[in-house]
Amino acid sequence: MQEKILILDFGSQFTQLIARRVRELNIYCEIHPYNHFPEPDETVKGIILSGSPHSVRQENPPTFDFEKYHGKLPILGVCYGAQYIAHFHGGEVLPSSTREYGRANLQYINEHNPLFKLILPGSQVWMSHADTIASIAPNFEVIASTDTVKVAAYQVTGTQTYAIQFHPEVTHSVDGKQLLFNFLVDICGCKQDWTADSFVETTIAALKEKLGNDKVVLGLSGGVDSSVAAVLLHHAIGKNLTCVFVDNGLLRKDEFQSVLDSYQHMGLNVVGVDAKQRFYDALAGLTDPEKKRKAIGRVFIEVFDDEAHKVQDVKWLGQGTIYPDVIESVSVKGPSATIKSHHNVGGLPDFMKLKVVEPLNTLFKDEVRRVGKALGIDPNILGRHPFPGPGLAIRILGEVTPQKVAILQEADAIYINNLRAAGVYDNVWQAGSIFLPVQSVGVMGDERTYENVICLRAVESLDGMTADWCHLPYDLLAKISNEIINNVKGINRVVYDISSKPPATIEWE
Repeated sequence: MQEKILILDFGSQFTQLIARRVRELNIYCEIHPYNHFPEPDETVKGIILSGSPHSVRQENPPTFDFEKYHGKLPILGVCYGAQYIAHFHGGEVLPSSTREYGRANLQYINEHNPLFKLILPGSQVWMSHADTIASIAPNFEVIASTDTVKVAAYQVTGTQTYAIQFHPEVTHSVDGKQLLFNFLVDICGCKQDWTADSFVETTIAALKEKLGNDKVVLGLSGGVDSSVAAVLLHHAIGKNLTCVFVDNGLLRKDEFQSVLDSYQHMGLNVVGVDAKQRFYDALAGLTDPEKKRKAIGRVFIEVFDDEAHKVQDVKWLGQGTIYPDVIESVSVKGPSATIKSHHNVGGLPDFMKLKVVEPLNTLFKDEVRRVGKALGIDPNILGRHPFPGPGLAIRILGEVTPQKVAILQEADAIYINNLRAAGVYDNVWQAGSIFLPVQSVGVMGDERTYENVICLRAVESLDGMTADWCHLPYDLLAKISNEIINNVKGINRVVYDISSKPPATIEWE
């Protein structure tokens, strides 16, 4: 069975980054909200407690049954996790005299402590906390300090419980990866055997056992996630998989046929469905982003249900849900606030008597690509930018109409083709055009125009949880703008989005 690390989420903006760092060490981990923490089994090698925007001093702070696991499993408390253990077990946490945020250096390190193996005094770390551990219990030992924070790290004497006031998961903590390696490998004893090849092997075996001779219908989008999910399922159940690719009228220009063509050589059983009008009818009059998403999700389910009835005895709906979808769609008290709803993690209506199988729902996007490479999938498919399930509907702000879709498809095709021609497409994590619900004055020839605005978006990211805008060359942006305005009727202005996530999201809706 696959060994794992459990990460207890108290709501920190860095919780997902902790998971990323753990997985970069080829160690499987899972994030769970503090108030829905699973009972660890024999596969769990250790627990990491995340930071939090909350304070242990507030009324009803997020809590954790520390005594239940203390001494039984290695524990690493990070920031709030460190304050929590100290505060409720004989120490004292007080407001910082000044907010401790940013770079600091560990002036003192207990170099004999296993958590700080190969880390030397002076190591730079990243602080982000409004409270400070003022004192610790007598059976706690300080193992690192900065010039302003005496208890920068501590260990509960005689146990494998450690805690740190800084964030090892951010790149500003120079030796953060070494510290996590020390905890995960030396202290927890993790084998570092979670690789793309091992994931493929274990997942296909698990799918064979789970599905047996059952039939599965899967919705293909042409993107990385659904393609990798389809190939995994195909390896497990072969002809019992039927893939459905729906033309929802919200795809990029000429995408429906090009995607169908790309699957021909993969051996997949793919059915193409033209359902454009059903989606346009469902979206008519809708302007609220959530209502648009839900309408699209509903029609997708209806189309799948229609197609599923054409496959005799189908029992499962396959989906390309990935881990960020799951994390962002979970809303609990404190952590993991809902950012947006995803049509593919919202469950199925009662009338659709299908169970759901999601072979990728523990993977981040870059991990999905590595699995796809291990499966031998065409690099052109694996290299495609992420494209939202609701498609261009959430890149058209306001009501969606066929006319707006046609305009956006033309503008987006010019944008993406230019990124490819300039050799920068593969350096961009995600790019897309947005149709704005505003018009502006322009001049074309000797005539005054009053037409629409297109916004270009391009971001750099690892997994979509955070993202920074791409600094595309000015001459390339100028070329794209000119081509769009000159060739797409209805557009007289092009702007470029220079917002990062957070605070902005990658998509506009």
